[in-house]
Amino acid sequence: MSTTDLKAYWRKNVRYLIILLTIWFLVSYGAGILFVDMLNKITIGGFKLGFWFAQQGAIYVFVILIFVYVNWMNKLDREFDVDEK
Repeated sequence: MSTTDLKAYWRKNVRYLIILLTIWFLVSYGAGILFVDMLNKITIGGFKLGFWFAQQGAIYVFVILIFVYVNWMNKLDREFDVDEK
């Protein structure tokens, strides 16, 4: 791979990481701490939504983010022809 391709590959990888880490931050810190009072006005299954995000929702989102990252990286590897064949 050329230096230009390596830089483009890394740039896209960093973009993916920034997107996913932003989502991770908003869900864990935002929904669990910053916006908890606003979210607690909504209930799911008898539990306040802010509490649910702090205890369960963040875990589900984290697992989903892992699968999204794996999928994006597999596509990126194929795009730059560095996938495991």
